[in-house]
Parts: sequence; C-alpha cells; structure tokens
Amino acid sequence: MLKLEKRHVKIISIAIALVFIGSVVAIALTQTGSGVAAAASSANVGVVNYRQIVSQHPDIQKVNTQLEAAYKDIAKDFEEKAAGMSDEEKNDYFQQCQQRFVQKQAELMEPITKSVDAAIKKVADSKGLSIVIDNSVVIYGGTDITQNVISQLKKS
Repeated sequence: MLKLEKRHVKIISIAIALVFIGSVVAIALTQTGSGVAAAASSANVGVVNYRQIVSQHPDIQKVNTQLEAAYKDIAKDFEEKAAGMSDEEKNDYFQQCQQRFVQKQAELMEPITKSVDAAIKKVADSKGLSIVIDNSVVIYGGTDITQNVISQLKKS
C-alpha cells in the first residue's frame, strides 16, 4: 500500500507541475496578447486597392500607349531577326526580347508608382494613418482610402 501512495504522490506532483507551467504560459500569453491588442488599437491602419489606383492614374493611358508601341517594336524586331534562326536561337532571342519588354515596362511604370506612393503617403498623413496596406491582404478592418488617393492624384 505504501508503494501505491508513492505512485500517487508522483502523479499528483507531476499534475501540479503541469498546472503551474500551464498557468505561467497562460499568464504570459495574456500579457503578450493585451500588448498586441493595445498596439493594434493605437495603430491606425489604412487600406487601398493599389490596382484600382494605378488603373485610374491620370497618366496611365499614355504609359499604356507607350507600352503597346514598345511591344510592337520588339515583336517586329523578333520576327525580322528570328527568320533565319534555329529553334534554340529563336527561344534564346525570344527570352531576350521578353526581358527588354519587362525592362521597358518597369521604366515606364516607375513614375506612376512613385506618384501613387506619394499620394498614398499624403492621404495617410492627413488622416493620421500609421500603416497603409493593399486590400488584397486584408481580411477585416482598416480604413479604405482608395478614393481619397485617386482624388489626390487627379489634383496633382
């Protein structure tokens, strides 16, 4: 009977230790959680539909026209030079042409993205928002400032 009691004592000791450790972990999580909740409630988060803003940028039509012209030039260049090439050479040259087009696209879009980013910053500052993220990554919450940014771009 004495052996049974020692076994019970061990089980009870382990149970008490687990409860103690669980309590410490629960307290730590509660304290951390309230800190995160306090930070989230004090941080004002803005949300934008970046694609919509870019598509309504005043200069986007001009950029699209330039991109179409660049595409036609690169396609014409490819057709002329690829006529006498082997399949492997055509594939390599096609990849080079694609890279040229991507570089041209980045070059033409840079002023658009810079002005969009500046407009977002200006609207966020005026509304006291500390963070602005794209709405595609937001599940819930945030202040949508998309229309304010579009209006800001049209003023500039």
